[in-house]
Amino acid sequence: YGGPAGGMGLELEPLFQAWSYFRRRKFRECSDLCSQLLERPPGEQAAWSLKTRALTEMVYVDEIDMDEEGIAEMILDENAIAQVARPGTSLKLPGTSQGGGPSPAVRPVTQSGRPITGFVRPSTQSGRPSTMEQAMKTPRTALTARPITSASGRYVRLGTASMITNPDGPFINLSRLNLSKYAQKPKLAKALFEYIFHHENDFKNALDLAALATEHAQFKDWWWKVQIGKCYYRLGLYREAEKQFKSALKQQDMVDTILYLAKVYLRLDQPLTALNLFKQGLDRFPGEVTLICGIARIYEEMNNISSAAEYYKDVLKQDNTHVEAIACIGSNHFYSDQPEIALRFYRRLLQMGVYNCQLFNNLGLCCFYAQQYDMTLSSFERALFLAENEEETADVWYNLGHVAVGIGDLNLAYQCFKLTLVNNNDHAEAYNNLAVLEMRKGRIEQARVLLQTASSLAPHMYEPHYNFAILSEKVGDLQRSYTAAQKSEEAFPGHVDTQQLIKQLKQHFAML
Repeated sequence: YGGPAGGMGLELEPLFQAWSYFRRRKFRECSDLCSQLLERPPGEQAAWSLKTRALTEMVYVDEIDMDEEGIAEMILDENAIAQVARPGTSLKLPGTSQGGGPSPAVRPVTQSGRPITGFVRPSTQSGRPSTMEQAMKTPRTALTARPITSASGRYVRLGTASMITNPDGPFINLSRLNLSKYAQKPKLAKALFEYIFHHENDFKNALDLAALATEHAQFKDWWWKVQIGKCYYRLGLYREAEKQFKSALKQQDMVDTILYLAKVYLRLDQPLTALNLFKQGLDRFPGEVTLICGIARIYEEMNNISSAAEYYKDVLKQDNTHVEAIACIGSNHFYSDQPEIALRFYRRLLQMGVYNCQLFNNLGLCCFYAQQYDMTLSSFERALFLAENEEETADVWYNLGHVAVGIGDLNLAYQCFKLTLVNNNDHAEAYNNLAVLEMRKGRIEQARVLLQTASSLAPHMYEPHYNFAILSEKVGDLQRSYTAAQKSEEAFPGHVDTQQLIKQLKQHFAML
């Protein structure tokens, strides 16, 4: 196979060899071999098609999971949406928890007001911060809702990176292509479309090709309609994309098309329409994991945690190795004060072969709260060893600080929070907790500075505002205390201590 066999020099036919490389996912070798074939006089269509497919596969990103809403998309979004949506119908104003989920006092929330999820996805990393300044200021991408810098910029970088690998310039010069000629050859057109869409990220040319090919297929090919929908989605024309996906669904019922259409509705901030779409899809594809998971994600984003947990359990009935579902149920149990049950879910992930910093971090916390102290430190040690970047290391040190506070070793806690800030200078929670420790030592000025830093980094957290209000009240600066208490109430309206403080301050002001 590919070399001399039994002493006889049996060489594989080069095109077959290239196809074999492609099948074994050795795309670089496949592409090089196709280039050699194309240099020979009759430039073969098969080699050309195979090379386009190999180059596409190198940078292929599944469009269903790609959902990064960058700052540019947020600010330049021209879709008008009702300013005051009814509670429970919008993802931008999730409102208070309808599903009896944990309060912000128990479960930290992101900048857009949702409890943090148990599994980081592209869509959880972006949200709707109330102002542009806030969006730019909040720096922690995975744990808050700061939008990533524009997604389109990222796609362009992917394209330019692939150009560097080709010293002779691009493999296909798009400006010289006769698209209508290729549109009449369906087999070549599909490979070419994927190349333009994924490798070159040129959605306009891809759209032109898809439109010509649909016309050639007399509007009977559902695949082309889906591709046109994908181009419209990337170009921000959501209503046009919706029409194409619906038309494709009429011709051919496909799970992928349902998922694309749901993405359109979510971007248009119509979560209830997306939920209905998923539920109709489940009638036609009973037990389809991606659809059940889609419903669970929407409920989670709408702050309806109990419904989300139910659907994640349904996911596990169909696929008991679904990492996202196990992680989300585990985190839900942890924040519902059931660390022992959460521990079982995280152990299940460990048995499945998931081996990363986040998992050991969560195991360490579960062991601590389940009073299995022998395992706690070894889990955190493993987490520190596996941390891939400074943000992850910072989170592990922050949790170690929590453990230290729990066992009453305040000096160790102080060191841990300091180490958190060494690794991640924007860790608002660590600033807040350090301030509390400084207050206990009587260093009022340091505590005040730390709290101001924390509240400017994470205006959506109520703790720094509340602590600042308490501190100012003790020092006698009632005006500052009142302002901070109001911010705390805005971030967490149900916080009883804040309400009592505001009441006290109002009495003081009345006496003055």
